[in-house]
Amino acid sequence: MKVLQLCNKPPFPPVDGGTLAMNSITQGLLSAGCEVKVLSMTTDKHPVLDDRIPDHYRQATRFESVYVDLSIRPLDAGVAMLCGDSYHVRRFESKAFAARLAQVLKDETFDIVHVESIFLAPYVPVIRRHSQAPIFLRAHNVENQIWHRIAQSERNPFKKWYIKHLALTLAAYEREHINDFDGVVSITDNDAEYFRANGCRKSIVTIPFAITPAYEVSQLEEPATLFHLGSMDWLPNQEGVRWFLDQVWPLVHSQIPSVTLFLAGRKMPDDLLNLHLEGVNVVGEVPDAASFIASKQINVVPLLSGSGIRVKIIEAMSMGKVVITTTRGAQGIPCTDGENLLIADTPQQFANQIKRCVDDAAFREHVGCNARQFIADTYCIETLTRKLLDYYEKHLNLE
Repeated sequence: MKVLQLCNKPPFPPVDGGTLAMNSITQGLLSAGCEVKVLSMTTDKHPVLDDRIPDHYRQATRFESVYVDLSIRPLDAGVAMLCGDSYHVRRFESKAFAARLAQVLKDETFDIVHVESIFLAPYVPVIRRHSQAPIFLRAHNVENQIWHRIAQSERNPFKKWYIKHLALTLAAYEREHINDFDGVVSITDNDAEYFRANGCRKSIVTIPFAITPAYEVSQLEEPATLFHLGSMDWLPNQEGVRWFLDQVWPLVHSQIPSVTLFLAGRKMPDDLLNLHLEGVNVVGEVPDAASFIASKQINVVPLLSGSGIRVKIIEAMSMGKVVITTTRGAQGIPCTDGENLLIADTPQQFANQIKRCVDDAAFREHVGCNARQFIADTYCIETLTRKLLDYYEKHLNLE
């Protein structure tokens, strides 16, 4: 099967949850014997890191990228608001990307066009003009839900109103254009149900994020250490970390003063980088995520908003780490609280779970071992890739 994979940011190297999810699709399809062509946007926020893309990846995917300027322009934002358009989506519209996409489709014939994110929906007409291939949307999240929840927690009245407006226009865009695709590959059942309830008439299959078995990392685990690892230019991560520092950390630090919290991730905000809080170590971007995870004991993911699956939770669990997260953070992961993952929705619950994990090494190791096995059983890349190909092949056979 020949697949064109369109990405709204470079999927390699996989530096955040979104790119990990995109790259798992690429690698799964390649391993299954498919021919994959990757055409990606590159932006100031998510640039192509040429020195970190190996030759074998470029050769296998014939990787190409087109620069798209996603700078926020007040005039364009104002026009979008007056027209009732989604400014989130409008920013991704690029004549240069459309032109390169059209040329790729003229030069080659594909069996499937796999589109990563609703933000690339404006290019469906281009694909239809130059290709007979069915087009499938990979929905990593229900994007508008993220913005609705951010609006709910915003205290500034004007910002709250504007973020809510962005969420509403994005929701309207999703409802209007999700049926432009021939099918939807949802990352969770919850997201799939949302799409169905909001007018999606096309077939939907749920295929979660797939992961390759974590390689062994020769790294000593530092005792009494907590960590959070995630892209800090993603607003739900910022929101959760600030809540944890304000509401949870004072309880933890007073009850277990020996514990150290490490905050890591790309695009760490300056106020957090300059944070001087006893027991908190803000390290920013780390060169090797696996080594960083291996060196710490307990992963805290205080997510208050967002949809889809938190890929960094899957990654930490695959390495045998105890993850403490909210009900929202665990959404889409069919885990069992207390067995392979721990749930905490209030500051005191977080503090209690952390204390138990620090004090009881046997319990911590039990949950971590269960987590590793759960991920190996549930998120096997070969199994999930086969499910994706079966879905595509079924559609092709129906045509």
